[in-house]
Amino acid sequence: VLINERVKDELQQGKNLRNAVTSGYKNALSAILDSNITTLITGFVLLVFGTGPIYGFSVTLIIGILSSLFTAILLTRLIMEWMLKKERNVKFASKGTANLLRNVNFDFLGKRMMFYSISGIVVLAGLVSIFTKGLDFGVDFKGGWSYTIEFDQPVAVNSVRERLTVHLQSAPEVKTYGFDNKFQITTEYLVEDNTEGATATAEAALMKGLSQFSGSNPTLLSYNKVGPTVANDIKISALYALGIAICLMFLYILIRFRKWQFALGTMVSLVHTVLVVLALFTLLEGIMPFAMEIDQAFIAAILTVIGYSINDSVVVFDRVREFLGGRRHGEDEPLVINNALNDTLSRTLITGMSTIFVIIILFTFGGETIKGFTFAMLIGVLIGTYSSLCI
Repeated sequence: VLINERVKDELQQGKNLRNAVTSGYKNALSAILDSNITTLITGFVLLVFGTGPIYGFSVTLIIGILSSLFTAILLTRLIMEWMLKKERNVKFASKGTANLLRNVNFDFLGKRMMFYSISGIVVLAGLVSIFTKGLDFGVDFKGGWSYTIEFDQPVAVNSVRERLTVHLQSAPEVKTYGFDNKFQITTEYLVEDNTEGATATAEAALMKGLSQFSGSNPTLLSYNKVGPTVANDIKISALYALGIAICLMFLYILIRFRKWQFALGTMVSLVHTVLVVLALFTLLEGIMPFAMEIDQAFIAAILTVIGYSINDSVVVFDRVREFLGGRRHGEDEPLVINNALNDTLSRTLITGMSTIFVIIILFTFGGETIKGFTFAMLIGVLIGTYSSLCI
């Protein structure tokens, strides 16, 4: 998106296609590298200090960024050069999108107090809800009962989960266990009840739910009480890792942009995005028609949103830096910053919408187990885009 938008800018300045492509790739490089290096810093810090699922996430993140840089910068350039050599007529916009968001003049800085107020109210309401109602921590944080069940014939995973949700008071984690008639079921039902009859009560509730499958004859093969997979040491190491990553990103942006305001602005945008996602999760918990648990999937969503928020903010600030560098003597700084923000609208919204389309498809068709994860991603990307421009 950044490369194509930059080439489109060069074409609108009257350059021929070959020169526009060369300039587009060259001028987009600083924004691409800065935004990806800041995210890579997070990845490497999590790799060094993270454990368990955090470590796994960091490995995937680093591989993803390096692969993306290789394909987006090198492979697309090779394809573009081949098409230019063949004298293909490459278009970077249709008639309907050539001037899309080109003449927008929204006063971002003039309305900043309104944005601060809206965000402040949401975050404050979320913090009040967290301290009064609390967050709904899943099995990953609290532990639970793990059962291995076998049926006489294949049964759908979703059907097992739906039948058990009523009897176990929340949706359990259901996974096929080798075959499509054998399942591993994990539930937090009565996990904090240490009385003598809790084990038998939990097992009775489980078997009552499974007995609704007529003719399938469910058999309990084994059961045990499992501890939280996200233990305290993992939580503490993750917090340390994020703290160090934020400090290193602040220093990198400070060195690259030579102004502490850019570094502080990126960090504020990042923290704001995470706080708003947490606030909406706790405020909407019990209202939305699906589980909104804080589990490993939610942590993955938050880490992904952090990467997205940093990426987006740095891209916006790169254009602000460019516009401030070309400011004429006596030109009003707020006006220059507003012009830069309006100039990035097209690429910011295209990047956001292309991500949101994928998340909406996941949210709609991905099944009940990842509803909470995709919802966190969806509001995270929306808030991240808003945060980069308005906060």
